[in-house]
This record gives sequence, structure tokens and C-alpha cells, in this order.
Amino acid sequence: MLSMSTQLEPNLAYTINTSTSTLELTTLPPPPSPGPNQSLIRIHAAALNARDTMVANSSPLYPIPTANGLVPCSDGAGTIIQTSSSPSSSSSSSSSSSAFHPGDLVLIHPNTWLTGTDVRDYRLEETLGGGDLAGTLQRYMVVDNDKLVRAPRNLRVEEAAALTSATGTAVNALFWGPDGTGSARWRAQPGQTVLTMGTGGVSCAAIQLAAAVGATVIATTSSADKLDLVKKLGAKHAINYRETPDWASEVLRITEGKGVDHVLDVAGSATIEQSLRAARMGALVSVIGLLTESQHADLIPHIIFGAKTVRGVLGSASLEMKEDMVKLIEEHGLHPVIGKVYEFEQALQAFRDLKDQSSVGKLVIKV
Repeated sequence: MLSMSTQLEPNLAYTINTSTSTLELTTLPPPPSPGPNQSLIRIHAAALNARDTMVANSSPLYPIPTANGLVPCSDGAGTIIQTSSSPSSSSSSSSSSSAFHPGDLVLIHPNTWLTGTDVRDYRLEETLGGGDLAGTLQRYMVVDNDKLVRAPRNLRVEEAAALTSATGTAVNALFWGPDGTGSARWRAQPGQTVLTMGTGGVSCAAIQLAAAVGATVIATTSSADKLDLVKKLGAKHAINYRETPDWASEVLRITEGKGVDHVLDVAGSATIEQSLRAARMGALVSVIGLLTESQHADLIPHIIFGAKTVRGVLGSASLEMKEDMVKLIEEHGLHPVIGKVYEFEQALQAFRDLKDQSSVGKLVIKV
């Protein structure tokens, strides 16, 4: 039980009614006291991802069935209310349990992938906000200390909540992949050229991060106002792919025929052929999204004769990668692009806006 001195608000949450595919405002039982190496978190903000609409609607595209009454959302940030640690235990990450104290602002790491690049440690069925594992759209959560990440000190809580999936994925792609020359890791750095697509959460974060470390960014997007946005985020060159459908040729022109060092392809089937064509020999092409329907294209000659590495990037990151993310954000003073912040009572509208894809940047719900 919680100590008598700990005064908690009603434990409000949104839960999914699977029979109607709707969110319902609910009062959950008071949270339990944290066990050994756990902390009680007061969630202040939750951010939305495309996965959340699939879970809420029990989409057949999402492989884990949604339990009735599930609290959705994997991304969130909050303040530690109580914490408990065991002297004999140690975290597999550098964020050991002893590093956290009441009052600390933390990010919730929603899955089992804690260290390094071995994605086999990630288990979708054990990711918060899916299946039967309650997510962050609730006021209180008890979380294992080895699944907490200190939030960047330069961010507001709504900004911190927006980092977990989108910015984490961008860090995974930009700084933790193979480099195509036999090295263990590819890290964006000065002298390299990175190609991004669109103005979704991952792409916006990738532009900011790559530009911050000195890489040259070429960004494709769909409209004049978005061209201005990507340039403000740090892109040196911007291409309107509606006006220039053969954008790979434009990338080759900009790079004087060499091609880019790294492509972050968030669209998938409709863009992968041009992504490979725009990449230099020995380049890395990170495939992150499936926003377009499958199209036939003969990719093998590009991959083999260009000695190009195509890496599938899971839309996630290990906790160690997220600690790397925090350092990068603080070092370079970065802020994620927030499309809109909703009050807790506006959660249903936030989910509708997410489904309609009507905003640029992350959608965040205050809790």
C-alpha cells in the first residue's frame, strides 16, 4: 500500500471497448505501492503513434489482439512519486535504479529491448499499450526502474512524451546501424549526406538530429509550406516530390552524381526503388515505414551492383539508444516538432486527428 502521506488524484484513464472500438473514460483502482526496483509514476503526457489507432480499432494489421478494457498508448512521460530499489540488483542499462528519485521527470520505455542493437530482445507482445499490457493514457503507472529513462532537461513534459517512438526510431536509424563498409555501427557525422522523406515524427526528428551533428540533409516533402518547415529543421536542400516525381535524379544532381550516404525511407514500396537509386555505392538504406501499397520493382541490381545495405528498422529503439537520444537532445538543444497538445478530455479528438493524419508533428495528450 502507498504511504498515508502520499495523496493521489483519482486514477483516471481511457480504456478501449473492443466491441465498439471506442475509448471510454474510466476510473481505475488506486495504483499499488512499487515493488523492489520499481517506481510509481504520475503520467503527465502521452503521445500518439499510428500503432495506437490500429490497437484501438482492433485492426487485423496489428498482430496482437487487443484485450477489452486496455489502456492504450506506448509513449509517455511523468514524474516519479515513489521509488523502491534493491541493493543486490543491477540494471542491464546505465540508468540503474539508484539513479532515480522522487520528483524526477522520466520517459517510459515501453518494451523489453534494453541494450544494444540485437532486436531479438524486442517482443511486440510485451509492449505497453497493446494486447493486454496497459499503456500510458492513465494517470498512474508502476514501472520497473530498468524501463525508465531520464527525460532531457531542456524539454517540457509534453515534448518529452513525444520522444519515445519517433525520435527513438530516428536515433536507431541514424546512429546504430551498419555503415556498409564493414564497421559495426553507422553514425551520422560531418561530411555525410542524409536523405529523409516527409514530415512525420521520425522524419522531422531525423532532419534535426542529422543536421545537429553536421551531416548535410536533403529532405523530400509534398508542399511549399512543408519545404519551409524541413529547412527550418535543418535540411540544406528540400525537394517537392509532387512537382519533382523523379526526385532520385534531383538528389543525384544535388550530390553531383555521387548519391547520398544514408536514406531513411519511411514510405516503403512506392519509394524504395528511388531510394536505392539516390544512394551512393556502399550506402545504407534504412527502411522504416510502410505508408504505401506494394509495387513491383526489380531492386536486386541496385543492391548487388551498388553494394548497398538495406536495413529494416523496427519502429522502436532499445533503452540504451534512448539514453543516447537524451544526450544528443541536450547537447544540441533540440525540441521535437509538436503538432498539437490536447487536454485529457479531448483524447477522442486526438485519436480522430491521428487517423485523419491532419497534423504535422506529434500529437500529445495531457494526462
